[in-house]
Amino acid sequence: MAAGQDLSAHVALVTGASRGIGAAVALSLAELGAAVAVNYRERAEAAEAIVAKIKAGGGRAIAVAADVSQAAAVAGLVEQVASALGPIDILVNNAGVAIVRGVDDLTEADFDRTIAVNLKSAFLCTQAVLPMMRARQWGRIVNISSGAARGAGAIGVHYNASKAGMEGLTRGYAARLVKEGITVNAVAPSLIETDMMGGRTDLARNIPLGRMGQADEVAQAVAMVLGNGYMTGQTIVLNGGMAFI
Repeated sequence: MAAGQDLSAHVALVTGASRGIGAAVALSLAELGAAVAVNYRERAEAAEAIVAKIKAGGGRAIAVAADVSQAAAVAGLVEQVASALGPIDILVNNAGVAIVRGVDDLTEADFDRTIAVNLKSAFLCTQAVLPMMRARQWGRIVNISSGAARGAGAIGVHYNASKAGMEGLTRGYAARLVKEGITVNAVAPSLIETDMMGGRTDLARNIPLGRMGQADEVAQAVAMVLGNGYMTGQTIVLNGGMAFI
């Protein structure tokens, strides 16, 4: 996290935060003093463990179940967080699915589910928290994208489309919200060692740095973005030197 950064006056919502990158981001924001809402869809025990760790360190946190691809669920999530912790002014859109499909076995249901969870959720959550950010004339939105937004990737064309769309959403919101004190940026990691990778550490052979990235390193990039009020509409790429853009 950025040295000396203090988020004690802020409330953060991190979607898909029961494991992996989302969990690392939630813990990092709590270390900086933010009250943190740990959103999850199914892994209640894992989410509660993150909350317990934050509370053990003296922080404030709650775990909230919600399918963020559904508008009604998002509305309930935001209302519950605001009631328990206060108005949300930091949003990290991290929730996502990675359904591995080839071109010939990709179904319409796979495509729709991926777009709904990876892209539509970012739209729904952003729209839901904007009134609170506008009331404060301050807000930070960070969307967790992927190197697949610009490269071929290994998951499938549906995943490419969802992450490319997320970066377009980032730029569109950034341009329209900057004068209201709200910044919107993206962080795009590639080949991060989490359980979603299924133990595929052999993929490190493709990375010039010689190893896969860590969830904590993604969290560091998120913190850097939060601490920079002049940066908006940008995508921070983390890929160990696999590509330069």
